[in-house]
Amino acid sequence: MNDGYKDKFEGAVDKAKGKAKEKYGEATDDFSKKMEGKYDQAKGSLKDKAGEAKNKSVND
Repeated sequence: MNDGYKDKFEGAVDKAKGKAKEKYGEATDDFSKKMEGKYDQAKGSLKDKAGEAKNKSVND
C-alpha cells in the first residue's frame, strides 16, 4: 500500500475513533473525552488530506 492510501486509511480510523469518543463524552457529560474525540477527528482529517496530496503528487 503506498503512503497516500495508508495515510487516508489511518485518517479514517482516527475520525471513527474520534467520533466514538465524542459521542461517549456527550453521553456521559465528560467534556475532556468529548474534546479528545474532536482532536482525534481533526487529526484524522489532516492525515486524510496528507494522503490525498501524496496520491496526487504520485499520479501527476
